[in-house]
Amino acid sequence: QVQLVESGGDLVQPGGSLRLSCAASGFIFSRFVMGWYRQAPGKEREVVAAITSGGTTNYADSVKGRFTISRDNAKNTVYLEMNSLKPEDTAVYYCNARWLAIRTYNYWGQGTQVTVSS
Repeated sequence: QVQLVESGGDLVQPGGSLRLSCAASGFIFSRFVMGWYRQAPGKEREVVAAITSGGTTNYADSVKGRFTISRDNAKNTVYLEMNSLKPEDTAVYYCNARWLAIRTYNYWGQGTQVTVSS
């Protein structure tokens, strides 16, 4: 059974930091591109960052220089280090796993709430 379990969401003041974790199970983690998405109230879900099986990373322009995505294939876990948080970073953050093979494998976690407010 595929599972993606996010953790680490919290209420934090502007300028603060958080680290999100996503523990994966039920699939070959090392093959998958792992990503973090977020969805704010009234807005569409958007990609925040992604990391390939080889470790190549990509970021949304809005988080470049502030967020860092990383993965530990031995622990089947992907992380999102978030620094210099802004109120506009407030959203539910979702973990995503994707692998393009003969068909597309695409899995989602349940989300974790990040609130940036004073």
